[in-house]
Amino acid sequence: MLRSPPCGSPVNPGAGGARGPVPFYVVPNANNAAQTPKSRHRVAPVAEDLGRRFRDAGFQLALVGGSVRDTLLGRLGHDLDFTTDARPEQVLKILRPWADSVWEVGIAFGTVGGMKDGYQVEVTTYRSESYDRTSRKPDVAYGDNIEEDLVRRDFTVNAMAVSLPGNDFIDPHGGREDLAARVLRTPGTPEASFSDDPLRMLRAARFAAQLDFEVAPEVVAAMTEMADRIGIVSAERIRDELNKLILSDHPRKGLRLLVDTGLADRVLPELSALRLERDEHFRHKDVYEHTLTVLEQAIDLETDGPDLILRLAALLHDIGKPRTRRFESDGRVSFHHHEMVGAKMTKTRMTQLKYPNDHIKDVSRLVELHLRFHGYGSGEWTDSAVRRYVRDAGPLLSRLHKLTRSDCTTRNKRKAAALARTYDELEARIAVLQEQEELDAIRPDLDGNQIMEVLDVPPGPVVGKAYHYLLELRLEKGPLGEEAATAALREWWAAQS
Repeated sequence: MLRSPPCGSPVNPGAGGARGPVPFYVVPNANNAAQTPKSRHRVAPVAEDLGRRFRDAGFQLALVGGSVRDTLLGRLGHDLDFTTDARPEQVLKILRPWADSVWEVGIAFGTVGGMKDGYQVEVTTYRSESYDRTSRKPDVAYGDNIEEDLVRRDFTVNAMAVSLPGNDFIDPHGGREDLAARVLRTPGTPEASFSDDPLRMLRAARFAAQLDFEVAPEVVAAMTEMADRIGIVSAERIRDELNKLILSDHPRKGLRLLVDTGLADRVLPELSALRLERDEHFRHKDVYEHTLTVLEQAIDLETDGPDLILRLAALLHDIGKPRTRRFESDGRVSFHHHEMVGAKMTKTRMTQLKYPNDHIKDVSRLVELHLRFHGYGSGEWTDSAVRRYVRDAGPLLSRLHKLTRSDCTTRNKRKAAALARTYDELEARIAVLQEQEELDAIRPDLDGNQIMEVLDVPPGPVVGKAYHYLLELRLEKGPLGEEAATAALREWWAAQS
């Protein structure tokens, strides 16, 4: 059922109150769109040019979905999405002589992509798609009009279009009104929408996090009721949505929605498990809330834009706690070795979600190392311990610094300040040693060829053992120099013999 239009929005009186094509206006402030004076908005010239080419070929073309939403929010980028009544083969005939490059990766789903003057364009034939209960892949059926195409969109704020050329605004489901209210609703019933594509339940959480919007109560209810339906969606699609959510500006909002609706139980159960039951006789901090705070604090320390590895490590750093929780006789709760257990759980979950191997390795390593600093105490680590800390972190050292600092969520300002000072001291010591000893590339004073020459041995296990001995010596005592390292190696070899 269509809702009434926002104040001042033109209505097509011949359509029974439904919105017909009207001039496209941009709202300078989408927070109060209904009260904001309107100004005529022109879409990118490249879009208008493409619209003329489709019109001249006898087809319709419209800017659609997130491109229209982001234009109204004043943040349109260089990715433009279009929809058309032309079939993919006909789209190719129009794009090839016009675009700088064209690709057909999504042509099986009706999408043709291309680049033009720095803009990435994707043109998709009007369509509808749904899932079979036992299938992971959508069935694609082409449509003949834009109204059918828009009703199959995930949310009303993504179900707006601008016809080209001409810039007529098409909004049959009140997307502009919902954009002004900062709310996510579905064009039809949420049950029908989520049944067609269950991934839309994760998209609701993702858009809530990206746009800082609220999700309508009926949508939340459907997400909760239909959470099991996410099981037919492939791990790769789930992973990609989780990544977009985690990399958003407000991931806490989206993650909390996943947990509250039960979706996290199906896609990231380790997060839900952090809501540990509290015992009135035993006290420990709320691990779930602590984790969300650590994630936000890690985001605050990012210097070069969103860092997926750091954010995943922050989100997963304590997932080993539920499995290692112990109630001690003195009233405390312990989580011994939760970092080691958590690293293994991280590897398992990320593998199931089909993350790249290097991502799995890096995030698991950060989870494993996130408590190492707390052995530093009051700065009593030897130079050898500092070298090992740097060696074990390797290229992840900068991220480990940020994760460790983010892991302090105590409300005790004195304790927090003391931890910060101690870590400042550790970083200062690392900086001094790095300058003196090139810690970033710690290696023995002798390489494999030199070892073979000194010991007069061929390549084999002995060389590896000797190399490991010299590396440990280097970590323990710092740079020895070639002469001292040679003497130490000969002494070790004599003892081996």
